[in-house]
Amino acid sequence: NDPVALRQWGYRRYSEGDHRSAFEYWTKAAGLGDVGAHYNLSVMHREGLGVEKDEKREVYHLEEAAIGGHAGARHNLACFECENGRHDRALQHWIIAAKLGYDNSLEMVKEGFKRGFVSKEDFAAALRGHQAAVDATKSPQREEAAAAR
Repeated sequence: NDPVALRQWGYRRYSEGDHRSAFEYWTKAAGLGDVGAHYNLSVMHREGLGVEKDEKREVYHLEEAAIGGHAGARHNLACFECENGRHDRALQHWIIAAKLGYDNSLEMVKEGFKRGFVSKEDFAAALRGHQAAVDATKSPQREEAAAAR
């Protein structure tokens, strides 16, 4: 009952083309609170991989992953809100994801600022939060590994 191990087994099955088994592993991992598994399930429901397309289930899993701190899920939730005409909600999701270090969301906030939809204060806060998140991931070991590539 290790959610990380279940998610990894799901990735293995998914890469082998066994979407049904991947779905089962990720469902178990999500049930144990794994936000990555929730995100993966949202993608499966959006694309109809191993399951029927289901927008309600997609959004449910995006919300669960976003609440758990998954920046990509938060970004995708923003895109969903934007596509459905809820631009204020979309911007709030993009700002949160940008503060989590998600580059694509920062670009959306930047675009919103350029167009006058995002205040200077919100844009500055998103930039500061994004930089803090990026800085938090820096370490001598990561820099050494990047240099070795």
